[in-house]
Amino acid sequence: MTIDLSDYEKGKKYQGDYNADLAALQERLAKIQVAHIVHDRRSVILFEGWDAAGKGGIIKRMTADWDPRYYQVHPISAPTDEERDHHYLWRFWTKLPGSRNIAIFDRSWYGRVLVERVEGFCSKGEWTRAYDEINAFERQQIDAGTHIIKLFIHITQHTQDEQLAQRLDTPWKRWKTGADDYRNRARRADYLDAMHDMFRATDRKEAPWHIIDNNNRKAGRIAALTYVADRLEALVPLDFPDADPAVMKLAQDAFGYRPSALKK
Repeated sequence: MTIDLSDYEKGKKYQGDYNADLAALQERLAKIQVAHIVHDRRSVILFEGWDAAGKGGIIKRMTADWDPRYYQVHPISAPTDEERDHHYLWRFWTKLPGSRNIAIFDRSWYGRVLVERVEGFCSKGEWTRAYDEINAFERQQIDAGTHIIKLFIHITQHTQDEQLAQRLDTPWKRWKTGADDYRNRARRADYLDAMHDMFRATDRKEAPWHIIDNNNRKAGRIAALTYVADRLEALVPLDFPDADPAVMKLAQDAFGYRPSALKK
């Protein structure tokens, strides 16, 4: 099924109890992360989307109850001089997760076929070739046992303008916006063409794209966290190991521990 971003612009208000539902999702995600750790899994969760689309807010809420020792957030910006001296995928290889870890990419290797294509930072031959390179790269990670979850956070031009204005109006948010946002805004049609080409070339069964309509922030956050929880839950067994008898004996000797009858 072809992805068309215009299908994700309803911006419907969230109908549930947002705070309660968010808390329940964060607790669910916390348990999933523990399962991810004890079963020695590794995963990549990547976020693409428009400037000011709300990627950071989703990541902040997704990781709120996670153990920080076992996940890393990688905000991707322009490559350094050292990174430009290598193949463009090199800097992402160096950030892939080890066992028991989750790597979160706030923008990703898809920059090659988005910003680098639109802004002319690479040739047409380079970004055209990148579709096959990216598919092969992801296939390698999946074959090696890394789970890949890909989300695209979508907002309309109207919503983006509201968010950019809010950043300018809020002193502690102004650092998050700059000239790049307005240069990119002026080329929205070019970015839409690049995005739809990207979906056609890289939306595959083993690594599908999932689009989040984030024109209503509450609804979008709940939808994104639910999708991540569903995907991780399907990939990671949720059974937990029994307590180590030796540790239980130490606790009994130390403070008279007895197993609780109220186990979950």
